[in-house]
Amino acid sequence: MSPSRADAQVVIVGAGPVGLLLACELRRARVQAVVVERLAGPMTESRASQLTTLTAELLHERGFDALLAEAAHEPRTHFGGLGFALSGVDSAYAGNWKVPQYRTEAALGERAVRLGATVLRAHELTGLTQRPDHVLCRIQGPDGPATIRAQYVVGCDGAHSTVRRLAGFRVTAKAATKELLRADLTGLRIRDRRFERLAGGFAVAATRDGVTRVMVHAFGAGVAERTAPPAFGEVVQAWERVTGEDISGAAPLWLDAFDNAKGQADAYRLGRILLAGDAAHWHPPVGGQALNTGLQDAVDLGRALAGTVHGGAAPGSLDTYHDRRHPVAARVLDHVAAQEQLMLGGPEAEPLRAVLSELIGLDRVRAHLTAMASNLDQRL
Repeated sequence: MSPSRADAQVVIVGAGPVGLLLACELRRARVQAVVVERLAGPMTESRASQLTTLTAELLHERGFDALLAEAAHEPRTHFGGLGFALSGVDSAYAGNWKVPQYRTEAALGERAVRLGATVLRAHELTGLTQRPDHVLCRIQGPDGPATIRAQYVVGCDGAHSTVRRLAGFRVTAKAATKELLRADLTGLRIRDRRFERLAGGFAVAATRDGVTRVMVHAFGAGVAERTAPPAFGEVVQAWERVTGEDISGAAPLWLDAFDNAKGQADAYRLGRILLAGDAAHWHPPVGGQALNTGLQDAVDLGRALAGTVHGGAAPGSLDTYHDRRHPVAARVLDHVAAQEQLMLGGPEAEPLRAVLSELIGLDRVRAHLTAMASNLDQRL
C-alpha cells in the first residue's frame, strides 16, 4: 500500500473484535478490506469475557473451534444481579462461554490477516470526505499522512467513535450519572462476591486462574473526569469503603473505570459510511452484551456489504442492516438500563428486586430471559 494514496473496497476503522470479525467476513466474500487502528499493538486486557450461545454458534460456523475450546462454560447468568440457570436451550453451545477478550481479538486478528485483510496499526483516522461514488479517508501514520479512497467505510471504533463524529451521525444519548471501578489483581485471597448490594455500595469479586477481578460502586459517588485509568489506591479505598476488606497488598494487572453513559446512533448508515458495535450503540458493560451485539452486527453487515460491493445485493440492502440491527441494540439498551437500576439503585430498588426474584422462579419468565440472554431470539 502506498504511504500517500491507496484504494480499498472497504475501510474498517477499529481493530477490536467487531472490526476484525467484519474484516474476516468481507475477506471470506473476497472483498478487499483495510483495517485502520490507532493503537500500535493488540489489546492485552480481558475486558468483556463472555460469549453468548448465538455468538458461540456463529464463531463455530466460521471455524473458531480452537478459541471456543479455551472458553470456560458457565451454565448460569443473571438479570440485574438476580441469577438463574440457562436451561432448555436447544444448542450445542447452550450457556455462556468465558474467554478473555484479548484472546477473542487475537484469534480474529490472526484469521483476518491470514484471509488477506490489511491491518494498519498506529494509524489514526483524521478526516472523512464523502463523495457520490467513494469516501476519502485521511490517515495519520508513523510515516506521515496518507489518503485511502474507499467504496465504503465502517466505524467499529468504539463508544467515542471518530467515524461517528467526523461523518456527523446523530445520536440519542444519556450522560453518565454513576461510575464503577474495575481491576484485575494477583496475590489476593478474598471470597467471591456475585453482584452483592451492601449498605455502602455494590461489589463483585471473582477469581479465575490466579487473577481476581473486582468491581465496585460506592453509593453516592459522582462521575470523575478522567484522562487515564484510576490509581490502584482509589480502587483500594472504594473497595474498603463498600466491603470493609483491605486489598492493598494485591498487585494490579489492569485498572479501569467505566460509567453508565448510554446511547445509540439514530441511523447506522449515512451514504457510504456505516457504524457497527460500540460505535453504533454504547452502554455500561453488563454480561458482555456490548461485545456480543457488536459481533453479531459484524456478521449481519458483512453479508450485506459484500453483496453490495459485488453488485449482487438487492437495492437498499445496506439500509436493511439498520432496520434489522437498530431494534436489537435498542432492546439491549433498555434491558441494560433496567439491570443498572436493579444493581446500582438505592433502597428504593429493593421492592422491585423482590418482585423480580419471584417472577424469575416462573418457568415462562425464565425461558424468556434465557432466550434474551442467549441471543437466540435474534438468530442471524
